[in-house]
Amino acid sequence: MGELRLTPRKIQILKAIVEAHIATGEPVGSRYLSEYAGITCSSATIRNEMADLEAMGYLTQPHTSAGRIPTELGYRLYVEALIHQYSITKAEIQEINEQLHYKLSEMGEILSEISRIAAQGTNYTGLALRTGASRATVNRFMSVYLSPRDFMLVMSFKGDTVKSKTVHLSFAITEHTLSRFTDALNLYLTGLSVEEITIPLIVRIESLMGTAGAMVHPAVKVIYEAMSELDEADVRLDGITKLLQYPEYSEDVSRFRGLLGVLEEKTRLVDVITRQSEASDGIHVYIGAEDSSDAMSNTAVIFKNVTVGNSQFAVGVIGPKRMDYSRVISMINKLAYGIDRLLGDEGALPPGDDE
Repeated sequence: MGELRLTPRKIQILKAIVEAHIATGEPVGSRYLSEYAGITCSSATIRNEMADLEAMGYLTQPHTSAGRIPTELGYRLYVEALIHQYSITKAEIQEINEQLHYKLSEMGEILSEISRIAAQGTNYTGLALRTGASRATVNRFMSVYLSPRDFMLVMSFKGDTVKSKTVHLSFAITEHTLSRFTDALNLYLTGLSVEEITIPLIVRIESLMGTAGAMVHPAVKVIYEAMSELDEADVRLDGITKLLQYPEYSEDVSRFRGLLGVLEEKTRLVDVITRQSEASDGIHVYIGAEDSSDAMSNTAVIFKNVTVGNSQFAVGVIGPKRMDYSRVISMINKLAYGIDRLLGDEGALPPGDDE
């Protein structure tokens, strides 16, 4: 027997099986392919091709029946090579942009709204994530004198992010001392990341402040806190219960509980997105059984990164492996474009869209 290879006919049959399984959730047999999927060769030929695809690892037979379902490798090939991109209309783009402008006064609300739109537009669980700033730095320090022992430190970060922290001292200072201290912070600490604010720098500022040097330590502590807050990931999910519409979760409660644990913990989800983001640009497709986690073994995560200022966002969906990849990928592309246009520089419609 010769070496098996992916012929155009095998690719056509694999594509038809993936799309039929996405639509029905059931194993797909040769009779269905010949009668409903437009495969013109005989049932015997289809069965032989299905057997070859199974031997090559693209299909599997869950029961003793003749029907097959795609494996992770089958889904992967479909995603990477077989998708004909769903053409989203200009009206849908307009609707996404209008929804993104709703309640966008705070970053947390932005993320929640993005995840809601993603869930609503795909009928899967919507995901929105702001990863930590890759290098959070303060552009300018300002201060407000509150009392002899208290002052507010205001920090302006790249991307128009502003954070304020109150500093309480164990001794009294004057407004003039606070002004000198603020000048010292702007001289020595602007443009530096957390890692670059070193002990020698702190000692230099303490020396410059003389008898008020003890105010440096509590101030640097709140500076670290503010920068660390920017470095923390913020994950928002919407429509988790939508997954119960699919038998992969509704008929296996223990699997759904395991996935729910991963989603509630969120650190694992952030790890998945971070690792996938390092691999390549563009749309990322994570198919659960590509690693050893049982909790995500029947789950796919599709997302795209958007960089705005010094913040990295990800927008996507979580659903069963047999999700409608073409529709989801197109939706995420347009939603990511809407985020970039809303939070970053505005531009024209993406190339290829009808005006």
